[in-house]
Amino acid sequence: MREGRHAPKAQTLAALRFADPVLRRLMDEHPALDPWEWRARWPQEPFALLVRTITGQQISTSAANAIFGRVCDLLGAEFTPAGVTRRTDEELRTAGLSRAKLASLRDLSARIANGSLDLDLLADLPDDELRRRLQAVRGIGPWTVELLLIGLGRDDALPAADVGLRRAVRDAYALDHLPSGAEVAALGERWRPYRSLAAAYLYASLRQPAALD
Repeated sequence: MREGRHAPKAQTLAALRFADPVLRRLMDEHPALDPWEWRARWPQEPFALLVRTITGQQISTSAANAIFGRVCDLLGAEFTPAGVTRRTDEELRTAGLSRAKLASLRDLSARIANGSLDLDLLADLPDDELRRRLQAVRGIGPWTVELLLIGLGRDDALPAADVGLRRAVRDAYALDHLPSGAEVAALGERWRPYRSLAAAYLYASLRQPAALD
């Protein structure tokens, strides 16, 4: 099983502590911090995880959770690609899906149905191949794929353009500006091959009292 489904391994933590003094400080200041706590609230089944990630594009976490909850209620026991296909656009739009997200879910479901995207194989694909296949789906770009990789327990994913992660980097590194995605990506080079865990610690730091505005 890939690292990330359980507590981080000692050697992984040691590598990040050595690579980055800021992460070392976060770990020391918050020894009980669970960097994967947020992921426990996300679906574990690949299709549901993809749907949750798509619904979260460009909106707040609370809004994404609300929309995803309505999609779950709408589909019920048919929370499957076929269930999405059987619902009309009007039904799916009542859940709060934008036209772009609806088009993305339609394309995702169609690709799964015709066999061009096999979700059963996702866990075994190398990261770059998984990125390539998922980004072929309409509306799925790097941000969505990197979050999905983290959700799947991959070690070395980094949603560098995510506003939440950029805010966490700004606060943790005491920057006087909100860093760009490119700046976060450049910073993240020091975290390889454990960028997922570094990102998780930074996300989690936003929920600590010292990080609150």
